[in-house]
Amino acid sequence: MALDPQSLLIWIVVGLIAGWLAGLVMKGGGFGIVGDIVIGIIGAFIGGLLFPRIGLDIPAGFVGSIVVAFVGAIILLLVLRLAGRSRGRA
Repeated sequence: MALDPQSLLIWIVVGLIAGWLAGLVMKGGGFGIVGDIVIGIIGAFIGGLLFPRIGLDIPAGFVGSIVVAFVGAIILLLVLRLAGRSRGRA
């Protein structure tokens, strides 16, 4: 399944916004443009898997996509921080 250029651009913009917001909320600051995009896109996958499993509807539209990606990005950053702490103690 190939993404057309418009869909790819939307994924990148959603990832950038969600990753940037997650970095601000988690008090870690941003991760640079590429890092924010990666965190946001991975967060979108996490949020897309998590929302239906806990009984939440995935909001439609661009803003809904950002919300889902943002929640997933927050979860990803929490897991990464916990993994970093546990590795430091070993």
